[in-house]
Amino acid sequence: MAGKDTDGMRPDWAEKDFYAVLGVKKDASADEIKKAYRRLARENHPDSNPGDTAKHDRFKQVAEAYDVVGDPEKRPKYDELRRMVSSGGFRGGFGGGGYSRGGADQGINLEDLLRDRGGPGGGGGFGDMFGDLFGGGFGGRRTSRPRATKGADVESTATISFTDALEGVTISLRLTSDGACATCSGTGGKPGTKPRVCAECEGSGFVTGSMGGGFNLNETCPACRGRQLLYDEACPTCHGSGRGSSSRTIQARIPAGVKDGQRIRVRGKGGPGENGGPAGDLFVTVKVSPHRVFGRSGDNLTLDVPVSFDELALGSEVRIPTLGGSPVTLKIPAGTPNGRTFRVRGKGATKADGTKGDLLATVEVQVPAVLDVDARAAVEAYRIATAGKPLRSNLFDQAGS
Repeated sequence: MAGKDTDGMRPDWAEKDFYAVLGVKKDASADEIKKAYRRLARENHPDSNPGDTAKHDRFKQVAEAYDVVGDPEKRPKYDELRRMVSSGGFRGGFGGGGYSRGGADQGINLEDLLRDRGGPGGGGGFGDMFGDLFGGGFGGRRTSRPRATKGADVESTATISFTDALEGVTISLRLTSDGACATCSGTGGKPGTKPRVCAECEGSGFVTGSMGGGFNLNETCPACRGRQLLYDEACPTCHGSGRGSSSRTIQARIPAGVKDGQRIRVRGKGGPGENGGPAGDLFVTVKVSPHRVFGRSGDNLTLDVPVSFDELALGSEVRIPTLGGSPVTLKIPAGTPNGRTFRVRGKGATKADGTKGDLLATVEVQVPAVLDVDARAAVEAYRIATAGKPLRSNLFDQAGS
């Protein structure tokens, strides 16, 4: 197996058929490649085959192949490099078994081609296309382009009214978030000073550590914190961290039908990204103030309707309010028990699909604290009329069984 270049490149990758190593076709799907890798990794894992050096070597080959063709960014670059090699686009070798690193008589030189950055514009050449696949440039040269980083997500809380929760509302939020230092724009260096490529990671922004078993893990470089560049003089504001806090006011839309305690995600309203990266997201936990009359049960509104005994006993029609709409008439049949709930369709909260839930109206008998002479006489007459029909006769019979 050919060794790595001084900057971590694997020139022998251009000569290897990783698809054949995994036993899949070149047009295999990502799932097919993953399944093949898992199967081969189980069969050849060192822990399952102690002392079997052939299995150990096979396991490393499988891991190496999957690291390239199992990566959605590396795979197309590897395919393009293999296509160019197989079509005779490069002649000579990599110096001892690969493709030539020099020599004017060798035709196209792969090192120079990969170093090509697309002319004065500094981008778009083969160095950009294959640089990530090989871990950087050739001969110790790397592209020192800081990687774009997504901004941090931000948490906030907002209290809105019961009606706004049902109808939706746009609110203003004052946010303080962690972001790039305003003095150095996130570089960590003193303004006006020039950076140098981090020697620890050679400008890649990460270092590779071994996990054992043929696996390697990329970690953020501790020296440059992933920024790929270092400054000899630190920023006086952030002291080299590249981070700072910023305050701003944003407008956030709370959708109709939001529930108390619900967490709303507002994309792109979090902390600012670095090096051209996208902003993070804002997560708003919504607190809904209670209403004096209406309650809520899922997508339905609830309402307690006070009624008198005679309205339930004799039947009646009762007008009840709706939230934000015209009143409706509730028809109560004679003999309706106390606590019965009536459903008024389409008068509830707005659902996610734009339709509305229902209004659930529960009738509750109200007992007057004081009776005038006529009312008291009427109630006493009712007591006399129903004296022969005790309501609690079954209560004692059932209690003793």
